[in-house]
Amino acid sequence: MATETGVNRFLAADSRTARLYEEASRYIPGGTSRLHYYFRPYPIYARSGAGCRVVDVEGVERTDFLNNMTALIHGHANPAINRAIAEQLERGTAFSEPAEPELALAKLLIGRVPTLEQIRFANSGTEAVMMAIKLARAFTGRSRIAKFEGFYHGYYDYVQVSYSSTPETWGDPDAPASVPSSGGLADSVVDDVLVLPFNNRAAVERLLEQHGQSIAALIVDPLSNRCGFPRPAEGFYAFLREITRAHGIVLIFDEVISFRIGYHGAQGKYGGEPDLTAFGKIIGGGLPVGAVGGRAEIMALLDPSRGDPKVASGGTFSGNPLTMVAGLAAMEQMTPEAYARLDALGERLRRRANAAFEAAGEPGQLTGDGSLFRILLTSEPIVDYRGSQRGKASAERMARLHLNLLDEGIIVSRDGLGCLSTPMGEEEVDQFVRALERSLRKLGPRG
Repeated sequence: MATETGVNRFLAADSRTARLYEEASRYIPGGTSRLHYYFRPYPIYARSGAGCRVVDVEGVERTDFLNNMTALIHGHANPAINRAIAEQLERGTAFSEPAEPELALAKLLIGRVPTLEQIRFANSGTEAVMMAIKLARAFTGRSRIAKFEGFYHGYYDYVQVSYSSTPETWGDPDAPASVPSSGGLADSVVDDVLVLPFNNRAAVERLLEQHGQSIAALIVDPLSNRCGFPRPAEGFYAFLREITRAHGIVLIFDEVISFRIGYHGAQGKYGGEPDLTAFGKIIGGGLPVGAVGGRAEIMALLDPSRGDPKVASGGTFSGNPLTMVAGLAAMEQMTPEAYARLDALGERLRRRANAAFEAAGEPGQLTGDGSLFRILLTSEPIVDYRGSQRGKASAERMARLHLNLLDEGIIVSRDGLGCLSTPMGEEEVDQFVRALERSLRKLGPRG
């Protein structure tokens, strides 16, 4: 395991990692198919994982506080999930026909989330968000959507608006500009997206009074990683529920990440009663998954039993039995007691890490809730996207802190996203805090 002596030998020019990355870059743009895990000069390459540990191709073991971008709530090679997958492998990995595991996972999720009356599976969170928005458009007969500034919802064109706007482009704080956050978007996309400021009731109310009759859906992540995990103001999601009903807008919760913060999801913790909810990550037990569920009258638009459905939806691997059994094995282990234990560990981690920042004299904090956290190099309270953005100097300092943590045997994302997994205990939390203390000392004073 990594120690104080440092383990970032993957950065050496003659390392296996460097050779793999050089070769991969000849075949894959940037050497990886995963934008979110790329960092300079190149990422580590995983060889194996067990529990909360990952061993890279250099043979170095680190504690994994990222867990495949929060998807692995039970860490790596969970025995119950592995057994379910192995048994299903003997029966088959995918069929043209539906299979019983799809029904079993659907029943479990509907039993846990009160706003779900029916559910449909897909292959990723992006697919789930896309399906939810198409359902909302078909249900309302409208085409525009509304989203919050800085909130990320995957790679569908219409949600790739204003998730990475900058001070030069973001406009009025009470009426944020609609700005493309990726190349390749059609010119018409930006005009079809109304951008709202998070936690600002007055501005949301005014903007929806102006535009509400053209809006099919308002999509929100109840605990947005991209914005630094700002907590909703008291009653904010109840307000969104009320105002969307008043304007005939479908309210969509994107719980692809935030579903892991409670037995009933983020909506169980924060309220809001969405019409539709998009899921992904932990519900697949480590295999590719997405799902959208909600009100039966909206979900009926997908129903082919009475002729051609109003919304066409397929997917060769949607609801495949391998993912379904893995997801079922993962979610069955997530009892209320398991969530309570992760909540307590998360609070311990955030409290002690924030004390470490203060003791080091470094402006910074761990935000988040439940098993989710995010390292931000600012001491200011985070209430919206703009508050979480601190400029290039902070980004460069975060990049150094990220490499320092890797050198101390801790894996988080390049921008500080992290999460806990069920194999972790107080020992791993304390290890993280000690590694953070040493990493901050390595940073030295600002400027």
